[in-house]
Amino acid sequence: MNLDRFPRIDLCHAPTPLEFMPRLTQHLGGPQIWIKRDDCTGMALGGNKARKLEFLMGDALQQGADHVVTLGALQSNHVRQTAAAAARLGLACTVILEHRHPNPDPDYLHNGNVLLDSLLGADIVYRPGGTDMPAALTQVGEQLRAKGRRPYLIPSGGSNPVGTLGYVKAAQELLQQAQEKSLRLDHIVVASGSAGTHAGLVVGLAAQASTVPVQGFAVSQAAHLQHARVSTLALATAQTIGHLTPLAPEAIRVNADYLGAGYSIPTPAMVDAVQQVARLEGILLDPVYTGKAMAGLIDWVRRGHYRATENIVFIHTGGQAGLFGFCDTLSQSSPDHTPYMAPSRQEVL
Repeated sequence: MNLDRFPRIDLCHAPTPLEFMPRLTQHLGGPQIWIKRDDCTGMALGGNKARKLEFLMGDALQQGADHVVTLGALQSNHVRQTAAAAARLGLACTVILEHRHPNPDPDYLHNGNVLLDSLLGADIVYRPGGTDMPAALTQVGEQLRAKGRRPYLIPSGGSNPVGTLGYVKAAQELLQQAQEKSLRLDHIVVASGSAGTHAGLVVGLAAQASTVPVQGFAVSQAAHLQHARVSTLALATAQTIGHLTPLAPEAIRVNADYLGAGYSIPTPAMVDAVQQVARLEGILLDPVYTGKAMAGLIDWVRRGHYRATENIVFIHTGGQAGLFGFCDTLSQSSPDHTPYMAPSRQEVL
């Protein structure tokens, strides 16, 4: 599989680390848990979108675009990284943010990714929850064309067959790292939202004749809807790279038991997962994607879904900037941990 025929520009630090998580593994009593650190891709705090944007921005430049337009929820990681990529390439950027969260923390409205979007120079357009966001994207594009601009429109999460190539490439990288470490891959776990990361991994592994299963934990919608979303995008991506062998029916795996009340709405299991990984491994997850996916992984381990001898790779898709939009929620203590208490002045002295 050769992806060099597709336009791409270097935007991220790769390969990202593949690290063992010894204390979480010990805490859960097995299996062996590894983490693929795609939070370390660089570019405005990093994250999985940098891989997608390498192909999307390459395509935008090839088409002669001078303005990038994208969309997402108010605390969108994709929007933040798109604004950063546009700034780096000297392109204008407009982002459309949807007020999707029904009862946000006060910081959700102004801190985290929203603050960074502004700092990165993006022109921010706000829309109320329930807006037809693809239509809004098209409308902004038409307005820019009427002004003589050459906009390049990027869908939610950068998840179209062009952006998904980033994770077809990442699958190659992961298999190479596993080979170098003599590591047998038994399972891959990932948060499944706009579907580009999930679908790209599935297609990338299949194109390398790997049968390692990819388990997606849905963070935005019911399992059957997410399954259809991933399947559709995986098929389109496979056709794009010329991989014509049909994907096995079991290749798309989705579970939505840890979604809670909806996208970006916190759950106690998410808070516990974020706190456990922080306190056991010194690694920060995010409250919208990796926190819920890790909650699923932890619960499946506790339920005996995985054998103690198996190796699981958790894909860390980044998003830590979102932590600052959930200050009230995440400051609550986990039921499994004693809250950290700062020593008194007298104790310090």
